[in-house]
Amino acid sequence: MGRSVASNALTFFVLLLVAIAGFLEWSKQQYTGPGPLTQPICLRVEKGESVTSLSDKLMKDGAISHAMIFRVGASYADKTDKIKFGSYLVPEHASMQGILGIVTKGGQSTCGTEVNYRIGVTASEMVVRELDPVEGKYQEVAKFDPASKDKAPAEYAKVVAEPDTRFRVILAEGVTSYDVSNALGHADFLSGKIATTPKEGSLAPDSYEVTKEEDRAKLIEEMQGRQAKILKDAWDQRDEDLPYKTPEEALTMASLVEKETGVPGERPEVASVFVNRLNKGMRLQTDPAVIYGITKGKGVLGRGLRQSELKRKTPYNTYEIDGLPPTPICNPGKSAIEAALHPADTKYLYFVANGTGGHAFSDTLAAHNANVAKWRALEAERAKEGKAPSADSSTGTGVSSGN
Repeated sequence: MGRSVASNALTFFVLLLVAIAGFLEWSKQQYTGPGPLTQPICLRVEKGESVTSLSDKLMKDGAISHAMIFRVGASYADKTDKIKFGSYLVPEHASMQGILGIVTKGGQSTCGTEVNYRIGVTASEMVVRELDPVEGKYQEVAKFDPASKDKAPAEYAKVVAEPDTRFRVILAEGVTSYDVSNALGHADFLSGKIATTPKEGSLAPDSYEVTKEEDRAKLIEEMQGRQAKILKDAWDQRDEDLPYKTPEEALTMASLVEKETGVPGERPEVASVFVNRLNKGMRLQTDPAVIYGITKGKGVLGRGLRQSELKRKTPYNTYEIDGLPPTPICNPGKSAIEAALHPADTKYLYFVANGTGGHAFSDTLAAHNANVAKWRALEAERAKEGKAPSADSSTGTGVSSGN
């Protein structure tokens, strides 16, 4: 009798161990195996959110199948107090272990809402975007000009108040330092003041991730630091026998290149025209420099140049002065700086808009005049058809004076 009881107890104990082992193995598979999500979701983690609250939220979203297993797994991994607030993209079939890794790694949010402040050459705009986790693409929620008198949309006010909204300032190539300073003053998610307008050309056109209430002056310093590095690296690797003696002169050249063409592939050719003219002692005769002398970089001219303005001798009128203007006329991008320090090997001395956004280049005045005639005929035809002038209506180098 005693042996029978002992044998039954042993059998029960063995079966219990097997059951426990089986349960543990099943739990491990539930924790590490693919989860039930059939499509990605955006998971918002609040500040100070507990693992219990998070597991309940994940259950509600259909991201996990067992809240208790998630909590036990977090405890076993010693991550119950390491959950970081933010909005995170949880991919389809993410495991509990994978989700825990996502929400405890922290850093930049990978999902949710972002505010992009795009500072352009002719206008600036604030764009509120939200990631669609299923499509993996951002959807525009609201857009407005913060410098206008119109009230910011409610969607903007809402997301700015959220702690995990991401902010980004984006500078377009060719924007002026005055316009950047002025635009940053209208960004209400920044703080502090910009004491003086930064030197023209000293800011790197780029995308800048910023934090809410970040100091404007600090952001300007970052822009200047990036541009200084870009210029130094390019200057150290520059071609030989260039007609400028300092990095600052190269930066001025790059700003002219930036303003003369919106076609990236043309920049080395445009630079070659200016370099060839400097080497021959010819005046640069570039309209954007003349315009800068009139506007001082404050906004756009909004009209064509007058003959009186082309004949008026100012430090920036390259039809009347020799060599480069005294300063850059905008903040050139990296590719324009590279073009200024690695111009194409050409004999070009002239270029004119071709009516399609690009330019026609030539190395003789006769060929240039023929290109000018084609461009003017095209513009006349467009005017007859009631169409707006082509996007690039620049007359190019040498047109106005014919030299």
